[in-house]
Amino acid sequence: MSFWDVTLYLLSGFEISLLIFAVTLLVGIPLGLPIAFCSMSRFRPIKYVAKVFVWIIRGIPLMLQIFIIYYVPGLVFDLQLFPEVDRYFYFNYGVEDAGRVFAVLIAFAINYACYFSEIYRGGIESISKGQYEAGQVLGMTKNQIFFKIVLKQVVKRIVPPMSNEIITLVKDTALANCIMVSEIVKQANTLAATKALIWPLFYSGAFYLLFVGILTVLFGRIEKKLSYFSV
Repeated sequence: MSFWDVTLYLLSGFEISLLIFAVTLLVGIPLGLPIAFCSMSRFRPIKYVAKVFVWIIRGIPLMLQIFIIYYVPGLVFDLQLFPEVDRYFYFNYGVEDAGRVFAVLIAFAINYACYFSEIYRGGIESISKGQYEAGQVLGMTKNQIFFKIVLKQVVKRIVPPMSNEIITLVKDTALANCIMVSEIVKQANTLAATKALIWPLFYSGAFYLLFVGILTVLFGRIEKKLSYFSV
């Protein structure tokens, strides 16, 4: 295979990696907020349930979570959920590995929502009580204090850790390979097994490096735009 053929083949896998990345952010970023609020709730049962859930998700490796979501329904409940999704999409739409991709998306969204929730919680709790009290003195409601005073400062403070998690997410998409999802590393492994080509496996790293570089520049600009909150 020529260099161009290999590049196109790896790009087909990188599309799956980008899909996992995009859906995880679209679901995980908003989902992390209610989890954070539950973790900070004054109602202890909700608070403890949220904290235990986050502890479990953060404590179990993401690869194992993918295995659990994909295999446990069939092993424990005899429910062939994701294999049925695989067959449905393949025979009706010609799409391969749809069930496996759905399992990966669920695992990634839940995992990263928990990590994002801790970032949100840390950002919200880092705001001093004096700022809440100052807002109350000015006659502002709790919602006005949160959205007009607190939220903008929280966004400024959570951008660096959020950017770090998002960049980690780019590389974590390779874990989808553990249940044979055809992301870019799986494609490179396929070339190694069928064409005896090892170099595409190393070449796949260039795709990650380029994408991470773009994100690094993007987050750097976001931090500069939020620099007016600096004191």
